[in-house]
Amino acid sequence: MRVISGTCKGRPLKAVPGHTTRPTTDKVKESIFNIIGPFFDGGQGLDLYAGSGGLGIEALSRGMEKFVFVDQNPKAIEIVQLNLNACRFEEKAELYRNDAKRALKAVAKRGIKFDVIFLDPPYAKQRLEDEIAFIAQNQLLTEEGIIVTEHDASLIMQETIEQITCIRQEQYGDTKITIFKNNEDIRI
Repeated sequence: MRVISGTCKGRPLKAVPGHTTRPTTDKVKESIFNIIGPFFDGGQGLDLYAGSGGLGIEALSRGMEKFVFVDQNPKAIEIVQLNLNACRFEEKAELYRNDAKRALKAVAKRGIKFDVIFLDPPYAKQRLEDEIAFIAQNQLLTEEGIIVTEHDASLIMQETIEQITCIRQEQYGDTKITIFKNNEDIRI
């Protein structure tokens, strides 16, 4: 596992040991960033199920200004910190050990809006549509904000959740990437 492009291109990233975390493969990560980027001119992001932090670190390497990393696994938090240190992104990151629901409530209270949110929960514990609905209801995305979900290929996601609309899906073996965009025009 490595940083694919940007200021930290080629930098190896540590993975969370054990089988509780499923890191996004380099192939899938590269595809995601080819779709949503490939580079950014600033902006803020949220990696709600950070694991090793690979997606958020890739975004920082490609020009994102700041990223919030959340995971409830203490070992994952330790690995994200090591990877942030290796890339010298400590000043661009906030790192929290928390579950997804509490983390979303916390950022909603702070009034933070994100340009990109990564949702890549363990496949057995996915509540993606509920999380996207919370993001929409609490206006956690910027006007042009996007949500990138990584989930089991058999999971069928709704096309529209609140004012957030599916704009693209790609499948890579048993993994599906579904990308949603904030669509203010649909707001009820």
